[in-house]
Amino acid sequence: MTAVAEGPLVVVVDYGAGNLVSIDQALVAAGARVRLAASGADIDGADLLVVPGVGAAAPAMQRLRAAGFVEPIRAWIEADRPFLGICLGLQLLFEGSDEDGADTLGVLPGRTVLLDAAPTLPHIGWNQVVRRRPHEAFRGIADDADFYFVHSYAGLPGGPGADAAVLAETDHGAPFVSAVARGRLLGVQFHPERSGANGLRLVANVVALAAAARDRTAA
Repeated sequence: MTAVAEGPLVVVVDYGAGNLVSIDQALVAAGARVRLAASGADIDGADLLVVPGVGAAAPAMQRLRAAGFVEPIRAWIEADRPFLGICLGLQLLFEGSDEDGADTLGVLPGRTVLLDAAPTLPHIGWNQVVRRRPHEAFRGIADDADFYFVHSYAGLPGGPGADAAVLAETDHGAPFVSAVARGRLLGVQFHPERSGANGLRLVANVVALAAAARDRTAA
């Protein structure tokens, strides 16, 4: 009898800046085992690290530093391990934020800036995510699919080659970066856990990618 592999262990960073209940439910529905991390030491053993978030960059970074998350998150991404950043969790990947002048994780070159020419702020509701290139996280999702947004700022890549990580854009008065991908890092400005069937499909795809990465490492 062939043993059935357990679902991948997904560690969700709990730093007081996200709706963890809906994220947890979406991950469990995708077959993952979920653990909340209250400190940097709690991410050990994860197959996928998730940084959710709503709110402003400066208090978020203060909480991440206080709980000892900053260097473990940077090391995790540097090692090209599966990572998902959601909303503020994407914005924190850049070098700094114009919202409050915070220095952020500096994983991607560029800054978080106010949405340019936005007809309304914050940008709340469903909007189309236009992919620049294929990615397995969007497998089975229509090219013109809508996802749910709640934000006023978005990441703006800067420097030579900075655009290479941009996976998708969305228009709200002007185009902004709505998804980034580099290696096993994925960041999305929208909230997949609040985006209906398409959002749940994306979460399931990300969990499946983490499981595949775990199995290749164990082989």
